[in-house]
Amino acid sequence: MTGKRASVVVLRQWGAPVSDRLFQSIAEQITDLIRDGEFAPGSRLPGERELAERFGVSRVTIREAEIALQAVGVIRIKTGSGVYVSDTALADAARLPNVSAFEVTEARALFESEAAALAAPIMSDGDLAKLDNLLAVMAEETDPESERASAADREFHLTIAAASGNRAIIHVIGELWRLRNELPEVRTTHEAVCQKDSSTRHAEHLRVVDALRAHDPKAARLAMRQHFHRLQQAMLDVTEERDLTELKRKSAESRERFLMSVRI
Repeated sequence: MTGKRASVVVLRQWGAPVSDRLFQSIAEQITDLIRDGEFAPGSRLPGERELAERFGVSRVTIREAEIALQAVGVIRIKTGSGVYVSDTALADAARLPNVSAFEVTEARALFESEAAALAAPIMSDGDLAKLDNLLAVMAEETDPESERASAADREFHLTIAAASGNRAIIHVIGELWRLRNELPEVRTTHEAVCQKDSSTRHAEHLRVVDALRAHDPKAARLAMRQHFHRLQQAMLDVTEERDLTELKRKSAESRERFLMSVRI
């Protein structure tokens, strides 16, 4: 996708709660202003109070929008100094495809399942020991989306990809992980899902390692595929919950407008 909305259009794809949808909208508007030249690369953005008044939202919403934009590299937040427009980030962000969390997971299911099957017959004792250590790290973390747990999860999957010996697959899986971590919508979706099913995910990872240790390509492929299929189902469940929350919010707003008109 090209054009001035390309870098943050991903912020509004998924059915998030109203608070999320609001900060995503503000993030998109700020990016539009940057692309239109109102805020030049390297320049300092107005303060939270000024932006909140300009967009008619709370300072908390502005802060959330800025955090989302920093995540994709559009801006840089310097503690005690302010918020600055990145010199090169818009071009970098625009190169990321406009994809949903479900699409990324679907692609990962295809490539990582085959990577596991290729790796199984040639998996070394060293790689298996590394996977065991990474599983231990993930098990120790109480927050499944902590920086340490997330890094271990990523390294777990990339270790299996590297063990496949196929450089094209290794590259593709690396790029899919970039989408998983750098696109706000995708990252937010994973966070919502992983907070609910960390024990299930750990058991799935164990089954993958067991299949790799047995050097069984069919079992490795199936274990990895089942891991991602369960993740896809969890994403659908979370989306339904978010949609229901949004529907209730709209209903409450309509009721409030009606009551206000009656009082007037």
